[in-house]
Amino acid sequence: MKKTHFLVSMLALAFLSSCQNSDENDNESLRKEEVHNKTVNVTNHDGRPFSTGGGSAAGKFVSGPGGGVMMQGFYWDVPEGGTWWNTVKDKLTAWSDSGISAVWLPPASKAQNGAYSMGYDPTDYYDFGNFNQNGSVETRFGSRTELEALITKAHAENMQVYADIVINHNSGGQSQANPFTGTNTWTDFSGVASGKFQRSYHDFYKNSYGNNDEGAFGGFPDLCHANPYVQDWLWGRDDSVGKYYKNVMKFDGWRFDYVKGFGPWVVNNWNSNVGGFSVGELWDSNVNTLEWWANNANSSVFDFAAYYKMDEAFDNGNLNILNDDMMWKRNPYKAVTFVANHDTDIINNKMQAYAYILTHEGYPTIFYRDYEEWLNKERLNNLIWIHNNKATGTTSILYTDNDEYIARRNGYNGNPGLVVYINNSSSWQERWVETNWSSKQIKDFTGHSGWYPTTQGDKWVKIQAPPNSYSIWSLNQ
Repeated sequence: MKKTHFLVSMLALAFLSSCQNSDENDNESLRKEEVHNKTVNVTNHDGRPFSTGGGSAAGKFVSGPGGGVMMQGFYWDVPEGGTWWNTVKDKLTAWSDSGISAVWLPPASKAQNGAYSMGYDPTDYYDFGNFNQNGSVETRFGSRTELEALITKAHAENMQVYADIVINHNSGGQSQANPFTGTNTWTDFSGVASGKFQRSYHDFYKNSYGNNDEGAFGGFPDLCHANPYVQDWLWGRDDSVGKYYKNVMKFDGWRFDYVKGFGPWVVNNWNSNVGGFSVGELWDSNVNTLEWWANNANSSVFDFAAYYKMDEAFDNGNLNILNDDMMWKRNPYKAVTFVANHDTDIINNKMQAYAYILTHEGYPTIFYRDYEEWLNKERLNNLIWIHNNKATGTTSILYTDNDEYIARRNGYNGNPGLVVYINNSSSWQERWVETNWSSKQIKDFTGHSGWYPTTQGDKWVKIQAPPNSYSIWSLNQ
């Protein structure tokens, strides 16, 4: 749901490299005491749709050891005119070849504003741009045929497709007399063109089930999930919204919009009856609230706790805050991490933030405009490759201060893991750290550093990171 859109002016990022050579024998015992170790007892997100390192020669996504990467395949106010499904479809091979495992699409069904709507004011859940209603046949994004072609192409590239599901509220109904309010309300959806999931004032609060649930949004009619008729049409019957999206339209998962507006039991019931991957938009920075919702919804949740910590860390010079609690530390299997989305874009130092989420646990999301328009795509592809090939195992935070952050992924099932070094200062920095590897040559897989140091027998090594940037180290193999 569109809340507040922050316009961020992006500065060009300069990536520095070093041609220095490392002397790994100097003052090792003196430098060890500089490093303070903290272990976070969390696990790799091996349950996610896995992704490949750099894709395959055929451009098809193939799973790798590090986990999946999701692309948010839209932004707020994408171009009108019914071209967006084709725009996304044409990018799928390149995304797959880069190691992206899934694409999240905007709400796909017809909404009140027809060809001008971003879909968050849904009218007819079964009109994907194939019925003439609300002033148009196609949605803002295109026709049903074009949407189906996009999904088919994604599956041919071994990618999953996630639908944005808006079930807190509806819009575009006709006026009807409502005995529960004593006024007329815009709750008559008996004339939806698909003929499916017809609704009336009985299906919205306030009604015979009560005055309200967890929350309404924007003055729109608030759908009553307590009504068995609504439950049946959302997830129960064979042609319910959820089952139609999955079995007919072939969506693989769900991003649930504005889940603050209804209880987590709603998503839990949807997941139990429909299946597929799911993530909820619970806009709350409190990690306890995020964990509570994810557990009760049996769903992943966007890690807003990490999002706001990253803003404080990378934009406000306080990398120590990355020691704080986040959803990915509580349960990486249920944490979807992100740097920006269609609703909020407050982090300025985005490359450091992407280096963070693509080397840490959780299910990382790439924002379309960051990837296609605003940031260095080559550097993002490099981070995706590192994530998919090296980011395995539990996480140990090795060192933090205001300007520096170093963490180790401890490896899993024979994969060596990595060490990430983020440097927010204006000069090159060096640290001695304890790695996973004894007497092994390592390298910076970002190419920012030209060092090829060899770890000592006790696994310690000196690494470096460029100013206002990052380096990521693993075995030179």
